[in-house]
Amino acid sequence: MKQFTVIDHSSGRFDDRAQAGQELARALRKIAANEAVVLGIPRGGVIVAQYLARELGTPLDIILARKIGAPANPEFAIGAVSEDGHVFLNQEYARQAGADEAYSEQEKQRQMAEIKRRAALFRKIHPKIPLKDRTVIVTDDGVATGATFEAALWSARCEKPRKLIAAIPVGPEDTLRRLARQADELICLRMPEIFYALSQFYVHFEQVDDERVLEILRNSSKHKSPSGPRLFP
Repeated sequence: MKQFTVIDHSSGRFDDRAQAGQELARALRKIAANEAVVLGIPRGGVIVAQYLARELGTPLDIILARKIGAPANPEFAIGAVSEDGHVFLNQEYARQAGADEAYSEQEKQRQMAEIKRRAALFRKIHPKIPLKDRTVIVTDDGVATGATFEAALWSARCEKPRKLIAAIPVGPEDTLRRLARQADELICLRMPEIFYALSQFYVHFEQVDDERVLEILRNSSKHKSPSGPRLFP
């Protein structure tokens, strides 16, 4: 049975994304740093990933997967496109949504265009870390519908990691249980009974732009050791 762990059922707020990352790290102390990599979902999730990776002493990277949305509901993910162009399509979801092959191909091309834009921006600073046979921790600043997070898990799974962990600061129960089916382990810090919006669980929840992500990646690359994990001051 896949592991599904919730630390707290309260509606307590994080001060900011840094605190969320640090709390996730405490919940994941058992992870072997030399075998793991932390992937942040741009943009807010990269800040959480920065502090999670720093506390665990693991490499930091981003995941540039994009969801393929349903024809009548773009927020509902029926599949995902990975950074290398691989497409994962949930056949059951696609059938329910009425997405045919032509639609899926059109959406693949549209999402690949955005992936290429982001890759051109981020990868010149921070080359992609291979995921095969590693423990991969995917994180964000929280989930609501979970569509983007689900797409990221699908994409990461395509690279055949040894273990795939979803590390989430906060989210509603129905979304978390769905995501838990896509990971080997899911850990969530807060699963409140009432969930309206992600911002209600943060005191400071500022917008994150591309430049902030670039700054984090630059700093991460500066502290990369030749033989493994990045070393943070």
